[in-house]
Amino acid sequence: MQAHGCSSELGRLEDLPQDYRDELTQQNLVPLWPSLRAVLPPGVPTRRTRATHWSYKALRPLLLKAGKLTPIEKAERRVLVLANPGHGLEKMQASAAMYLGMQLLLPGEWAPSHRHTPNAVRMIVEGEGAWTTVDGEKCPMQRGDLILTPTGLWHEHGHDGSEPVVWLDVLDLPLVYYMEASYHIDGKRQAVQPGHGDRAYARAGVVPTPVFERSRKAYPMLRYPWVNARSSLESLAADRPGLEAVQVSYVNPETGGDAENILGFHALMLRPGQVLKLPVRSPAMVFHLIEGCAEVQVEGQRFTLAEADTCCAPGYTAVTLHNRLADKPSFIFIADETPLHKKLGVFENRG
Repeated sequence: MQAHGCSSELGRLEDLPQDYRDELTQQNLVPLWPSLRAVLPPGVPTRRTRATHWSYKALRPLLLKAGKLTPIEKAERRVLVLANPGHGLEKMQASAAMYLGMQLLLPGEWAPSHRHTPNAVRMIVEGEGAWTTVDGEKCPMQRGDLILTPTGLWHEHGHDGSEPVVWLDVLDLPLVYYMEASYHIDGKRQAVQPGHGDRAYARAGVVPTPVFERSRKAYPMLRYPWVNARSSLESLAADRPGLEAVQVSYVNPETGGDAENILGFHALMLRPGQVLKLPVRSPAMVFHLIEGCAEVQVEGQRFTLAEADTCCAPGYTAVTLHNRLADKPSFIFIADETPLHKKLGVFENRG
């Protein structure tokens, strides 16, 4: 007697007669059962994202060479994409939902104003004197700062300094492109408006009071200065010496929700010599070292991150972080797909 339930051996496409398969193809039909295990594997999803490391020391000369080879007028945005080989380099994605790129702006250059449907953030890697104007707010760029350019907001980049400025772009471009919703619109140079969100929301737990009218901005804070985030991490570590993971998240100060809709952004401090085992969770993660020296262990691989190095880890994977410095903390910027997973109801924390 045949047992009920799922069989481990499903029928193959080759088991079906060729004339039947041809009839299906003519009607744009596909039998599910030969591919069922591929789209619904047991226990753990199929992941194309590979654990990958990008060395800033190796890519920086290539980025500077791009500045000599291609003027900003020919590039619009001069970027080297950090592509994950598991997805294919031509896909230009770091994970299923995250795009990473190192962008270069040289002294005197201006990257023209535009807006687009994907959400983006900029993590400033090196240099001074550059700025991003987002929705009329001029945001100076300093190392470690996080600057938002959310979906639909006009933004442009300029450089009044004397040395190259580099930043890490993080976008939800792969997801928006997959949804067939990705496009951009060119604009004119923006007029700078008064007001700076990083000043209005400079203290935790204190926000402007909407006595007459609440702010109409969906993103009231666009620049998150590293000096503030670093200070928060140091204060948190000092106040809670037994805290295992010293981490803060970048949030919307008006709502307390994620800074942007699709991707989550965090800053983590590793105490001197600390080894931190992260819980196994469903979202993919990106680690970018702001200060210090750290080792990332994922999928049996070990990546030593020097300052400005970046690596990624697929979801459903154990990750261990190790501060290689015995006398100083190390600071890591983290981007992940947690908000997306939670909105879709597929977020998992397996401990």
